[in-house]
Amino acid sequence: MSIWAIVPVKPLRLGKSRLSGVLSDDERTVLNRMFLENALGILRVTPQIGHTLVVSRDPAALAIAREFGARTVLEDGTPNLNNALQRATMLARAYEVNGVLILPADLPLLSQPDIENFIAASGQPPCITIAPDRHKDGTNALLVEPPGLMKYHYGPQSFEAHCELAQQAGAKVNVVYNYNLALDLDTPEDLNLFNSVRSEA
Repeated sequence: MSIWAIVPVKPLRLGKSRLSGVLSDDERTVLNRMFLENALGILRVTPQIGHTLVVSRDPAALAIAREFGARTVLEDGTPNLNNALQRATMLARAYEVNGVLILPADLPLLSQPDIENFIAASGQPPCITIAPDRHKDGTNALLVEPPGLMKYHYGPQSFEAHCELAQQAGAKVNVVYNYNLALDLDTPEDLNLFNSVRSEA
């Protein structure tokens, strides 16, 4: 099975704006870069991932992606995550891949076994495999087989929306609840949780 990972990345200096009350611009930039490099490093050594495609309007993020051997798509015009992911998916489809894995870069606890186990939970296409965030609101990992099965609906309550869109398309929905995939870093509370986990390790 051929799977491409698609990693959307906000500008490194602008991302995580909700942490601006506890982290400086420089600190958030370093944090965003660290998480991106971690995700790209993991995807590069995961056997099930044929290629990684990074979508961003930030030349710095795209340069990091190329350092890790990833393909890149420059997001232009008015930023729109769903449209950018649709474009990246169309590119993957041109290479006749079996599935696309949408994975944000801000999963600080992400590991290779998390990705492998998530993919292993997939079923017979057409299907989606989805991991929600810890609030069961957002979508933190989404494997769509085949690519283009449905449109993307990232934003508030995207977990529920993606499940409904898949069902409307006649696809099976596989839900994976994984602690490491569930923690994304958006708020000071998330940062505190990450720091507490890291201090226990």
